[in-house]
Amino acid sequence: MSSSSALNDPEYRTPGRSSGLFSLFRQRYLLSLLMRKGTATRYYGSALGWVWSYIRPAAQFLMYFLVIGVILGQNRGIELFPIYLFSGIVAVNLFSEVLRNTTSALVDNKSLIKKIFMPRELFPVAAVGVGFIHFLPQALLLLVVALFFGWTLGWLQVVAFLGGIVLILTFSLGLGLFFGSINVAFRDAKNIVDIILMFSTWASPVLYGWDMVYQRAPEWLYHLYMVNPMTSAVELFHDAFWLPLSPDSPRPPDLGTHVLISFGIAIFTLVIGQLVFRKLEGSFAQRL
Repeated sequence: MSSSSALNDPEYRTPGRSSGLFSLFRQRYLLSLLMRKGTATRYYGSALGWVWSYIRPAAQFLMYFLVIGVILGQNRGIELFPIYLFSGIVAVNLFSEVLRNTTSALVDNKSLIKKIFMPRELFPVAAVGVGFIHFLPQALLLLVVALFFGWTLGWLQVVAFLGGIVLILTFSLGLGLFFGSINVAFRDAKNIVDIILMFSTWASPVLYGWDMVYQRAPEWLYHLYMVNPMTSAVELFHDAFWLPLSPDSPRPPDLGTHVLISFGIAIFTLVIGQLVFRKLEGSFAQRL
């Protein structure tokens, strides 16, 4: 093929050009390779391997249950508090895993970024996939515990569960694109993310009920609290696993409206994260 005909070929792409997240549809094989690499190396050299994906959430649950549930009395204030607590922990762990992975994805793959061109979004998106894969054992453990307490499957539970996952992945990917691109030049971004993750468990109804905020906070602060994407995601996880076992428990007023606003915030975060990422990606190879 001559050079002139190559330039007119619809499959021809100028080297270095990318369509952002949309370009990943043409790079599915590379994305799968990066996900397999991230999954295979997660517990490389570990004697227990994937067993840690069960031990960590179980140990986290035990610590919070003893301190918050037994010593501080939330076990008496919230019906079936173990399911309530574990549902929230699983949701927050997914957010923490994905945000931490996406923030460090570019730095962790600097050898590839400096040598060859590929859409840079491949790395944070692959990190999202790896985080989701490592979330599945925790979700399975939650399902087993819920079944032990008499949980039954229903389409509303499935919709709430999947909605919570999509909300968390969208929000965390947006934040990960933003902080990950900044982290290339300023490693302080990773420390900011660590602070966000430190607050994430307490800024959503994981260790306490939403009604504590409703009763004690000003109305504007309560609504601000409820449209936090992680608050809505945790409540969706509660709807999926805890509410069917505690049908008489009160639910937050206007939860549907808050969830829709949370999705809007998550999508807005994703758009801003992508714009910042595209703005800075030209200097990734040099700065790394």
